[in-house]
Amino acid sequence: MKMSDQRDILADPAEVYAALLSPEVLKECVPGAQEVTGTPKEGFEAIVVQKVGPVKATFKGSVALSDMVENTSLTITGEGKGGAAGFAKGGADVRLEALEGGGTRLIYDVEAKVGGKLAQLGSRIIGGFAKKMADQFFVKFQEIVDASEAEDSAPETAETPANEDAPTEKKGW
Repeated sequence: MKMSDQRDILADPAEVYAALLSPEVLKECVPGAQEVTGTPKEGFEAIVVQKVGPVKATFKGSVALSDMVENTSLTITGEGKGGAAGFAKGGADVRLEALEGGGTRLIYDVEAKVGGKLAQLGSRIIGGFAKKMADQFFVKFQEIVDASEAEDSAPETAETPANEDAPTEKKGW
């Protein structure tokens, strides 16, 4: 099954690309991720717990990055084994385009395959689940990078020490 979509992100392409290579960001973005370790060069190892229809499984897998063109594109390929539940594998071709006025358009094409008990659930359930997973990943990724960009661009404010003797003003609705 294949799917494509895009997201506009406030950060510049270099920041978006760096975030795609961060195991900490990946762990936050992958739904059900318990652990993500490794490096972009050597690949990542991940433990993900997911429930697809009536099947709940812990997947242990690997993620490799290839066709890396700095600040422009990369391919993410992953495979996970969930024991009796079966396996899942897939990949995403990710492209980054600078937007006029700042920001980055992240375009992705995802392909996913499953086998074992998971494959027996039917293509409609699996297709919906795969789309949901991809959407959750990229929505969360956009939120994290946008929030990071907002923090970086927020004006510095001088902190004034609180006067403990001053009466506190009560705020209403």
